[in-house]
Amino acid sequence: MDSRRSDSYHSQRPAMPLAVKILVAGGFGVGKTTLVGAVSEIRPLRTEERLTDRSVGIDDTTGVEQKTTTTVAMDFGRITLRDGLVLYLFGTPGQDRFWFMWDELALGALGAVVLADTRRLADSFPSIDYFERRGLPFIIGVNCFEGSFRYESEEIRGALDLDPDIPVILCDVRQRESGKQVLITLVEHVLAVMARRQRTVGAGY
Repeated sequence: MDSRRSDSYHSQRPAMPLAVKILVAGGFGVGKTTLVGAVSEIRPLRTEERLTDRSVGIDDTTGVEQKTTTTVAMDFGRITLRDGLVLYLFGTPGQDRFWFMWDELALGALGAVVLADTRRLADSFPSIDYFERRGLPFIIGVNCFEGSFRYESEEIRGALDLDPDIPVILCDVRQRESGKQVLITLVEHVLAVMARRQRTVGAGY
């Protein structure tokens, strides 16, 4: 092949998309499955089972009494953001008894969204602690449920004892555009964290 034609061929080929693995975590009934389903451009994979009498006393449904199913493995979806960036979304199960799966799901992840419900804010602490221990960048997405009291982002940051550089964003995970904004915020945060770490390494610290 002529070198000029070869150069032209390579310049015209579309760039391969960049694939990134993202976790969606949080407490039971906080909206993880809903977020993945709302933003996914493919039919999301869901592993939900109906709540039964066996979950009484184990799954706390206070504040989410209408919830009838629970994720027992993971949710999976995919969304393409600007500039050919593809996010593969893995929704984690929320109950303590399924946390043994988190280490497997976290392998290769570049960041995480921790969804929070202001009616059950303490349910966010296990996810926050997990990602802090692993050094995985994360943001807080506050899912604004109907009938719940609305707090400002800084109030929630204080209640969760978060570092000032961790974004806190209010959202409605039922709305695709709101969910996309959560993911865009996470990507921007991951890039900022990576840049800070590179500067630290470059400075010899």
